[in-house]
Amino acid sequence: MNRKWIITLILLLLVFLGYKYIYQDHRDIQKEQAEFVVSSTSITKEFLQNSMEAEKKYLNKTIEIRGVITEITENDITLNNNVFCQFSSKITNLFTTKDSITIKGRCIGYDDLLQLVKIDQSTIIE
Repeated sequence: MNRKWIITLILLLLVFLGYKYIYQDHRDIQKEQAEFVVSSTSITKEFLQNSMEAEKKYLNKTIEIRGVITEITENDITLNNNVFCQFSSKITNLFTTKDSITIKGRCIGYDDLLQLVKIDQSTIIE
């Protein structure tokens, strides 16, 4: 009888830990402090010079990135033709190309084919 209770408790504990691991709380990048503050040209140079080291440094980290808008749509902004920032909602501010801007978001990697650093969960820093 005792053995069954111990096995049941261990199984329940494993199920609970598995559930917590799979369904982790989502990060709120907007409220997080940026780990790095960089320009769009400098982060691109780092990825071009040594993409493995740059990924170790920036991947899944919150960063603030400065640059000039070269392309803008309702859900994303491209800085200096080399950093693609994706927003969760529509961009409501009245920005145009050639405006300087600072954006905070999570670095999700580098696209070798398009030669773009990719940022998601972006917010505009005023």
